[in-house]
Amino acid sequence: MNILAKQEDTYDNVILKGIDRVLGQIFGDEAKILIYKYLETHYALRQDEITEKLDVFTKGLEEYLHTGAYVVEAKILEEIGASYGVVQIPRLENVTDENNFLSQVKTLRHACT
Repeated sequence: MNILAKQEDTYDNVILKGIDRVLGQIFGDEAKILIYKYLETHYALRQDEITEKLDVFTKGLEEYLHTGAYVVEAKILEEIGASYGVVQIPRLENVTDENNFLSQVKTLRHACT
C-alpha cells in the first residue's frame, strides 16, 4: 500500500502528496521512484521522513537535479499552496538559495494551519 494513503490529512501529508504529485507529473512514475531511491541510498531519507527532514530532501534533490531542482521546488510550492486555495505563491526570488525554498514551505505551513 502507498505510504501516503496511510497518513492523515495533515499539513505534512499535504507536503508529501504535493512532492509526490509534482515529481510524478514532471518526471513520470519510474523516474520519481529513482529519485526516492537516490534520496534513500545517498541521504538515508525515506519518503515518509521528507517533512521531518525537509532540509535533507532539498539538499538531495538539488544534488541530484542540480539547477533543475529549483524549478521542481517552485512547482512543489505551487502544489502545496493550491491544496490550501492559495492562488498566488511568491516565486523563489533567489533560485540558487536552498534556504528560500525551506523558508517558503515553513511560511506556507504557518499561513495554512
